[in-house]
Amino acid sequence: MISRRTIELVNDTARIEEVVGDFVSLKRRGSSLLGLCPFHNEKTPSFNVTPAKGIFKCFGCGKAGNAVRFIMEHEKLAYPEAIRYLAKKYQIDVEEEQQSEEVKQELAERESMLLLNEWVAAFFEDQLWNTESGKAIGYSYFKERGFTDDTIRKFRLGLHPDGWSGLTDTAVQQGYRKEYLVKTGLSIERENGSLIDRFRNRVMFPIQNLSGRVIGFGGRILTNDKKIAKYLNSPESEVYHKSSVLYGIFHARKAIAEKDEVLLVEGYTDVISLHQAGVENVVSSSGTSLTADQVRIIRRYTQNVTILYDGDQAGLKASFRGIDMILEQGMNVKIVLFPDGEDPDSFARKNSPLYIQDYIRSEAQNFITFKTSVLSAEAGSDPIRRAGMIREIISSLALIPDPVIRALYLKECSRAVDMEEQTLLLELNKQLRSLHDKKPYRTEQPPEAPPDDLFAGDEGEQGLPFREVQNDTTTAQERDIIRLLVRFANKELVFPELDEQGNKVEHLMRVGDFILSELEADEVRPLDPVFLRLYQLFLEAANDVYPTDAQLFNHEDEAISSMAIDLSTDAHELSEMWQKHHQIYITTEEDVLKKSVHTAVYAYKLRHVQHMLKEAGEALKQMGPGEEEEQIRLLEKCMALQQAKMEIARHLSYVFI
Repeated sequence: MISRRTIELVNDTARIEEVVGDFVSLKRRGSSLLGLCPFHNEKTPSFNVTPAKGIFKCFGCGKAGNAVRFIMEHEKLAYPEAIRYLAKKYQIDVEEEQQSEEVKQELAERESMLLLNEWVAAFFEDQLWNTESGKAIGYSYFKERGFTDDTIRKFRLGLHPDGWSGLTDTAVQQGYRKEYLVKTGLSIERENGSLIDRFRNRVMFPIQNLSGRVIGFGGRILTNDKKIAKYLNSPESEVYHKSSVLYGIFHARKAIAEKDEVLLVEGYTDVISLHQAGVENVVSSSGTSLTADQVRIIRRYTQNVTILYDGDQAGLKASFRGIDMILEQGMNVKIVLFPDGEDPDSFARKNSPLYIQDYIRSEAQNFITFKTSVLSAEAGSDPIRRAGMIREIISSLALIPDPVIRALYLKECSRAVDMEEQTLLLELNKQLRSLHDKKPYRTEQPPEAPPDDLFAGDEGEQGLPFREVQNDTTTAQERDIIRLLVRFANKELVFPELDEQGNKVEHLMRVGDFILSELEADEVRPLDPVFLRLYQLFLEAANDVYPTDAQLFNHEDEAISSMAIDLSTDAHELSEMWQKHHQIYITTEEDVLKKSVHTAVYAYKLRHVQHMLKEAGEALKQMGPGEEEEQIRLLEKCMALQQAKMEIARHLSYVFI
């Protein structure tokens, strides 16, 4: 178990913008940072990071937390492992309160598989650098590919030795369990129960996730045996999902964000050679067709994708689906074709970094030009084939969600195929209607009811709002009370009170003291369980300093920390420009905090009384003969509640009809 001191040190040291910035491209917006949420698919950024408070909050899916919570959610780690992850990032020594062996035994299956993969990657590296066969076979292969020692070490390239079970036997001797060797795909279980190695006699390419952890492997044979697959990847597992992984993303993510562009290639060596040539914003789909999940990962960092192809005709046609997926996500896509006989790997090894970058920039073509050139070669002058070619291009246009961009590309298409724009527009509209009809039918959900707000309504003759209570829940009022506690509990204000003689006097009080004394005097407490737990935290600290933002945001109870972050975060931030440049002064909540607190407390009391009145009224309806005494008691209770209701309404200047 990790010591409390280590946990506090990690929480104090970790910078939320740095932790999130490793996975999400963030842009400054006022005092916050904004980006695309990594936890749900969105096209308009709603993921906010507030460095001053050390928190993140997505106003789309509702995810919120501190740096530790982000790593837990994003990397699917348990709390102790998230602390270890951040401790490693910030070079903090982890103090254990129990033996590390006991901690290992408590690790989840997923973490055990990741630890095994890490050990195996180191094993392959050791085989490459420190054995005769490794130097003679694996190292020489990588050198023939033009890789420097620094590049080989950077991408952790290695060698799986020949032999049926060398890796498996060594791993078992080191204490790794056979079941994890099978689940990660490193070993294959035969019918008799024995295990053999999957990647025998191959050079190895470890596959790392966004945080740099090894989640799988790719292996390439060193012979020309046509009966054996040239490349072999780890099978799907708890830690490795091929459709959700981009090879090289760990090394490329910062360069992608800086250049606001990603170069997409096909193979491992394409990525490595371009990196070595100084072009680092490059990733690979690991030899498979591009998937929607991979596109969404890219979109976290940039909207601009340039696909690098080697010019193979069959591969070019197969690329159309990937281009369509990129367009469907509202992203920009360009295509670069290399000269005949060249691919990104060979081109990068033959040319200087400056020439490579200039070539990519000058040869990049939009998808209209690309698809037209590829399909025109097949269609020739045949009218029927040309019509099919045009429909194929228009089908890609129809996927673009932005109507303005779609219209601009339509003009480009008109010039490329030498056809009137109006004719193409008719076909485009036809395909748009077809796409709309193909979408799965979803019944429209009614809009969410507005918050249960006592401050909405029409005005009466005297300018006082008439109130008609339609919802007897107190959730909205409880939320407002807890929100004020979270944000302003320690702030001091002057509140009016009645002394023993009934005279109004004013006292300097903390906001938390006023709220708690008012509610405790009437024995009113939140009904919502999370609000109640937060309320009790403040109640326990009533004679001391109330919990700070940091204490609430880092609370071990996830429900409390998430709710505290939610209540302290605003979806919109008022620009300083209104006051600084235009001398327009906007009243903030702090300017009228005393009134807000007073109103929230009495509104909550009023809703609570109305709720009790409704319960008493319903109980009266259930009464029958012989229950006269209980009826009288309930009637007296209703009269007292009505009197309390009118007294509270007087404080709020409400008129009830």
